[in-house]
Amino acid sequence: MLTSIQIETFEKNGYLVIEDFIDQRQRNLLMQRAEELIDEFQPPSKHSVFSTDEQERTSDDYFLNSGDKIRFFFEEKAIDKNGSFTVPKQKSINKIGHAQHILDPVYKEVINELNFPKLGKQLGIKTPRALQSMHIFKQPSIGGEVGLHQDSCFLYTKPMSCIGFWFALEDANEENGCLQAMTGGHKIPLKKRFHLSENGGTEFDLLDDSPWPEKPLDMLEVKAGTLIILHGQLPHYSAANKSTKSRQAFSLHLVDQECHYAEDNWLQSDL
Repeated sequence: MLTSIQIETFEKNGYLVIEDFIDQRQRNLLMQRAEELIDEFQPPSKHSVFSTDEQERTSDDYFLNSGDKIRFFFEEKAIDKNGSFTVPKQKSINKIGHAQHILDPVYKEVINELNFPKLGKQLGIKTPRALQSMHIFKQPSIGGEVGLHQDSCFLYTKPMSCIGFWFALEDANEENGCLQAMTGGHKIPLKKRFHLSENGGTEFDLLDDSPWPEKPLDMLEVKAGTLIILHGQLPHYSAANKSTKSRQAFSLHLVDQECHYAEDNWLQSDL
């Protein structure tokens, strides 16, 4: 249960940091299961790279049809211009997504233990729906930058209801690309929206062309086991990982089923 002070902090800052939220047993279960899934994964002839540049974000069918599947996306620097791997397979994955919280028994068990819908209800979601999960690796030396963005850009409801639950499976610090957040920035308008295009693929709609506020981002350096709750309109960012250590994390996004989930959202699921 969140305290009244924690709820007030979330409403004021747009994020909330909770230490020791997930224990070592749960972290190990998720990391070991990810390793098993990657070992079993046979890369297709055409690799789906997860671009961390919003303007170049992938919109191939493998990505767009992953809302109700477990799929694997590569780091940009893991594959050279000839399509050959520059690192071993286990070190090449950017993320696994987007439905392992429903489809995989190990992920499902741990996520159910953590009871995110209960937290979501405390933060104003009337009928929580766990829409998207991601195991994010931020691989050593090649883990890509994730540009400043708002999660509601990608998981859009009317009214907006998205809340992200990100927890560190390994220590996250400035060297390996920890989260950075614009404290209080959830009160600015949604800047743009990413959605399916009528002509196929995806596109961004510009909703607000005013510049981002000129204020520094707060560095959210956290220990393994820490949960960071992110308001869907909060601008946040993570730098490239230039260190020799990975920065594994798991992320789950909730939306309110009582809000309208746009038919042209990129992520669709039959689950």
